[in-house]
Amino acid sequence: LTLPAPFTANEQLAKVFGKAKNGKLRVIKVSIENGKGHISYIIVCYTQFDKHRFRSTETEQLSCGATAEAKKDWEKDYDKLIGPLVEPDVPCYLLYRLDTKIPLGHGWLLISWTPDSASIRQKMVYASTKATLKTEFGSAYITEELHATTVDETTLEGYRRHKREFAAPAPLTTREEELKELRKTEVHTEISTNTRHQTLGGVNCPLSDATLDAVRELVRGNYDYLQFRIDLEEERIHVSHAGKVELEDLPRQVPEDHARYHLFLFRHTHEGDYLESYVFIYSMPGYSCSVRERMMYSSCKAPFLEQLAALGVEVVKKLEIDSGSELTEAFLQDELHPKKILHRPAFAKPKGPPNRGAKRLTRPTDDA
Repeated sequence: LTLPAPFTANEQLAKVFGKAKNGKLRVIKVSIENGKGHISYIIVCYTQFDKHRFRSTETEQLSCGATAEAKKDWEKDYDKLIGPLVEPDVPCYLLYRLDTKIPLGHGWLLISWTPDSASIRQKMVYASTKATLKTEFGSAYITEELHATTVDETTLEGYRRHKREFAAPAPLTTREEELKELRKTEVHTEISTNTRHQTLGGVNCPLSDATLDAVRELVRGNYDYLQFRIDLEEERIHVSHAGKVELEDLPRQVPEDHARYHLFLFRHTHEGDYLESYVFIYSMPGYSCSVRERMMYSSCKAPFLEQLAALGVEVVKKLEIDSGSELTEAFLQDELHPKKILHRPAFAKPKGPPNRGAKRLTRPTDDA
């Protein structure tokens, strides 16, 4: 259905539009009326072009239904002035002046009130005439528009709800939702023969104040051993033990029923040089721990190491153990300084299968 809209503002409405720019009027009600105060149409069918058009039997015009001047600010005036102008079954336009300033003066809100109970003819004619109304009033003055089909949508709360929905992002299709979820989980990497990337990000658990103080004391040399635990409820890393521990006492520091992080300053000699190396130990005593505890300690390890590096702890070696009995001097030496194999045995060619028969000899044949 197409509807030409030759309607123009009548003389009275044109004068109201002219006075509205001085800032005194708050609201203008505009209706479409003919000489008898209503709209009359005849439907004419043009089958040649397969179109339907409305043809008016009389000349309709945009007329001024009512006006009201500003009393207080726009929010306090909104429901008091607009409410009485909204008739439940009669469509109309409402031009409401806001207090926002624009280069031409004040900004205006255009409310198109088209109730669901209105006839299809009324809905079509008001929809097609809105552009004419904006031209007559001045499109530059209209900064916002609101289309209302229920009385609740014409209230101040309805306007605010419209603003929130308008500011919200547009709804996504099913395909767009799937792509959005995919982008959340993907890891952007630069692929080459020497790059290694973590496929899943870790959980960054914050450190307690006591933990931060203990790490700083370790860097100063006051401690050589720290033990850390994760509070699973608040998801925070706490220091559970701090002190000076000899190497032979280190295995006894590892709990047998809970996971822990350990930071140990390993003092040793290698090839005649005295070395002090920070060793990070992640102890997980098998399946005696809950699934959540195993997942938390595994996920928080990498971010925790980054936090230690930011505090000045240079971890030379990272270890994962099941039991404290593994922490011996020989084990730490082998992990920090793996033995180099100088004499590699030559590759021994395996013997062929037995009884495979005599070798065949082939002779070149003469082409002559």
